[in-house]
Amino acid sequence: MELLYSTQLAIPLFQVLLLLVLSTIALLFGRLRIALFTNYCFTLYWGYISNLDLFTKAGAFKFDTFTFTYFGFGLLIVFLAMIGLFLSKSD
Repeated sequence: MELLYSTQLAIPLFQVLLLLVLSTIALLFGRLRIALFTNYCFTLYWGYISNLDLFTKAGAFKFDTFTFTYFGFGLLIVFLAMIGLFLSKSD
């Protein structure tokens, strides 16, 4: 639990504003699924890709099996959400 309290993530303000604008536009047009998908993708990006330096040490990755599994499930959820968005009936 100490790791969660001591880790600091840097998220650029531009990206936070972009997420806010995209989510607001999607919600104004009644596209709840797209807003949720956008929020999930930003969270996955911020957690792993944007802050990759937290997972590296002297140029070498510090990934372990759990990290790869967790990120793999995250990508699987993104893939399944995209399939669900394309195959869902229009309301």
